[in-house]
Amino acid sequence: MSVLILIPARMASTRLPGKPLADIGGKPMIVRVAERAALAGVGRVVVATDSAAILDAVRGDGLEAVLTQASHQSGSDRIHEALRALDPDGAVDTVINVQGDLPTLEPETIRATVAPLDDPAVDIATPCVEIVRDEERDNPNVVKLVGSPVSAGRLRALYFTRARAPWGEGPHYHHIGLYAYRRSALERFVALGPSPLERREKLEQLRALEAGMRIDGVIVEAVPLGVDTADDLERARAAYPLRS
Repeated sequence: MSVLILIPARMASTRLPGKPLADIGGKPMIVRVAERAALAGVGRVVVATDSAAILDAVRGDGLEAVLTQASHQSGSDRIHEALRALDPDGAVDTVINVQGDLPTLEPETIRATVAPLDDPAVDIATPCVEIVRDEERDNPNVVKLVGSPVSAGRLRALYFTRARAPWGEGPHYHHIGLYAYRRSALERFVALGPSPLERREKLEQLRALEAGMRIDGVIVEAVPLGVDTADDLERARAAYPLRS
């Protein structure tokens, strides 16, 4: 497969202004994320942004970035524009969307996420981690992947929710917001527009399920730290010397 890793990044953050450029271990967070993605070794890595400041910071560190429109409502729309600009001839067949606020993302997680696309029936692949802390099962900020096992370490996603699900005894899985798309699946996804369950749960991936697309979840070991608040940023700074 020809793989392109795209990292959408924008400056508009109400809880943590200027988040992509926040310093972590002497470099902007968006640069740290791009470095982690490059270590996966699966394909070209490009930051897609609406900000000249982010563009300059990424390029200043010797990494790739492309400027996109400021009007995009989602990261998926932003990476779709970037894909068309970077690969107008359609040579890339797999696109990985990596969130720009995951500075502790394990490269192994990115590599694992690509594997389900070896199955031609799979449109989109995404990672998940088994929940071990009981309080996270009812935490609406911990998105759950509800799936049916198809092989060891892999689930076919049936639903994503902020509620505890499924009911009864057995494991629950914390969904990690990273996606590997077939190019055709990404193009179909962005053309669909928001769906009813997507709006209700505020989970973009439900759009694909409602349209009958297949998403497979691959079970990985580590949940990356998502930086949404100043406290998250301090935790990332504290953890980062172990990963640099």
